[in-house]
Amino acid sequence: MREGAAYCILHHVRQCGSPCVSETLRRKRSKASALAEDGALNPAPAKVGDPKFQEDGFFDPRDIVQVKYEMLRRVSVDKMSVKEVSGEYGVSRPTFYQAKTDFEGAGIAGLVPGKRGPRGPHKIQSDVLAFLKRQVSPGEPIRARELTSLVRIEFGLDVHPRTIERALGGKKTV
Repeated sequence: MREGAAYCILHHVRQCGSPCVSETLRRKRSKASALAEDGALNPAPAKVGDPKFQEDGFFDPRDIVQVKYEMLRRVSVDKMSVKEVSGEYGVSRPTFYQAKTDFEGAGIAGLVPGKRGPRGPHKIQSDVLAFLKRQVSPGEPIRARELTSLVRIEFGLDVHPRTIERALGGKKTV
């Protein structure tokens, strides 16, 4: 059987003496894909100026977890200043301190970026939600467009009908 990555790498090593450039690029692409899938792909790897990350080896500037850990280590072990390290790793000082807090709270897992974006609805607060629930009768379809007008009158908020449907846990209606 002549398929699979292991065969391909072994074949290239036997033919060329080392994995050829196309094989190396393929492996790097797959690592980048894995990092992206896990949310750990550094959006700005070119900003990492530490010489260790410039060599083609263990340190990978695309791996945000590795970059943050090494950044913290440089301050803690190598006794570099936060200002120096922030500049060398292309991050702001608040970003450094956030990484430090995350690491102290959860260890290496704390350095993995969390889900981005809003954590919940911004306009539908508890008072607006209570108002909406009072307007809807159980078993009746949600009239999101009408509710949008009522929310605008009552609270002065422009809320999309779909936002109301999601907040009430209903399905799309008229």
